Amino acid sequence: MSSQIPVAVLGATGSVGQRFISLLDNHPWFKVVALAASDRSVGQKYSQAARWVLDEPMPAYAREMVVVPAATDCIDARIVFSALHTEIANEVEPQFAKAGAAVCSNASSYRRGDDVPLLLPEINADHVQLVKYQRQNKGWSGCIVTNPNCTSTGLTIALKVLDNAFGVKQVIAVSLQALSGAGYPGVPSLDIMDNIIPNVANGGEEEKVEWEPRKMLGTFKENRIDLANIAFSVHTNRVAVNDGHTVCASVKLDAPVEPEAAIQALRDFKADAAARDLPSSPRPVIEVRDEADRPQPRLDRLAGKGMTTVVGRVRRDPILDLKFVVLSHNTIRGAAGASIYNAELLVNENLL
Repeated sequence: MSSQIPVAVLGATGSVGQRFISLLDNHPWFKVVALAASDRSVGQKYSQAARWVLDEPMPAYAREMVVVPAATDCIDARIVFSALHTEIANEVEPQFAKAGAAVCSNASSYRRGDDVPLLLPEINADHVQLVKYQRQNKGWSGCIVTNPNCTSTGLTIALKVLDNAFGVKQVIAVSLQALSGAGYPGVPSLDIMDNIIPNVANGGEEEKVEWEPRKMLGTFKENRIDLANIAFSVHTNRVAVNDGHTVCASVKLDAPVEPEAAIQALRDFKADAAARDLPSSPRPVIEVRDEADRPQPRLDRLAGKGMTTVVGRVRRDPILDLKFVVLSHNTIRGAAGASIYNAELLVNENLL
């Protein structure tokens, strides 16, 4: 690109905000011009305001930046990355869209909106065109584009392949979700040590994972998304893993298939053409492991720099048709990296 696009991060001091800052370091298209956070951080240098929790060092560009309020009169950016809590995002994100910014949101506030794209560009890049209707409907020049719940991400990518090739009818899934998905400080150590916590986030998580894939696997028709006719039953659990959400899934297909055919379809899958060669495009989209004990979060979460979906243990299911294990890095592919990838797609489709 001839010049970098100015971008801002809202909720910059939190764990997902930090992941945005890390992934945007030396981004070829985007230049961070503003970091916004809560009132207690405003006016401080970012290095003073944020308790850095990532393994990699805080990028030099961010250290001396002064934190500003998450307000349109304080930020001049064409793209705004939102790592805001849902209740704050409800109010703030439409203000930025009305002011002309493309809001690429990690919050759940607007995922169910009829005119809001819920994107995984490698599988539903065409849904981004919904922003044209959103602008017409809302009367604003900006837009809101969302990425899904971090547990929905890897599961939906794998299901897209199987649905395209064989037709998916039913899904039963059990998640083993990493601690970083709860943010910082997250789950108290005495609750998670020697323990597994069901009912992640005290409810709501299972409903998200049962509904969001149906929108992403649905069909874009004119100004709407027709939800996929797939039945989901999901159990979500928090486990003592730092990063990387694992999901064990069993699926009912239109007709039984050999595991080898499913494995080949997963290996052969290519991203939608519009999303194939972007800076954050996963390479490969899916990595299939042949070992009987993979994927594992510690060994596989950084496949494709954290953007690749890793699938293993593909085998027959004695009750349904097929079962497998899928792993996705929850704060990269499932959060900050997802929103950045969505922003790149907006640029590539001339939708800023």
